[in-house]
Amino acid sequence: MQVAYLLYDRFTALDITGPHEVFNSVPDVESIFVGEKTGPYRNESDTLSIVADRSLDEVMAPDILVIPGGFGTRALLDHEPLLDWIRAVDETTTWTTSVCTGALLMAAAGLLDGRPATTHWLARETLAGLGANPVPDRVVFDGKYVTGAGVSAGIDMALTLVTEIYGPEIAQAVQLGIEYDPQPPHDAGAPEKAAPEIVDVVTAVFTAAETG
Repeated sequence: MQVAYLLYDRFTALDITGPHEVFNSVPDVESIFVGEKTGPYRNESDTLSIVADRSLDEVMAPDILVIPGGFGTRALLDHEPLLDWIRAVDETTTWTTSVCTGALLMAAAGLLDGRPATTHWLARETLAGLGANPVPDRVVFDGKYVTGAGVSAGIDMALTLVTEIYGPEIAQAVQLGIEYDPQPPHDAGAPEKAAPEIVDVVTAVFTAAETG
């Protein structure tokens, strides 16, 4: 099974590395990192690079496509070379997936028109404007389209998809292997749970970073 991870400038690292760690724990999975051109792509904080080993025209038939989020998505919402590739690849994928604001690229490509989908909570309005039906769930399935909410939800998305493909026992083995047993010190991982002043701070920080 070939899993293609899309790279672009200003992606979110965990959106890629989380799902990759899950899928890479399953036997017979080929991981491919793909970008418009080969070479390194920097994450949104400019502190880490991941190398695209293949260009878009070299990867046309992955079984699973993973589209990460990141502040770089906003500059790509009308970038037709990339959107055309997403549309073309989607014609033959078994699963087309996204993490965080990667859903914006799926929607911009026309794949989520009228479909329920999730994304980072600060991007729900943008997702709606691109034709999708945003929901606050952590992982959303609609046919072959699977969307994960913000950043860390990529791990949940991948584990849920492994369950769908290989069954619960394999998914549980993967979860145990990566010791994914989250026990955060605070119950503040969603805007509905966090204090209003925390929501305001995060909103301000993200807005500044997105426009910076």
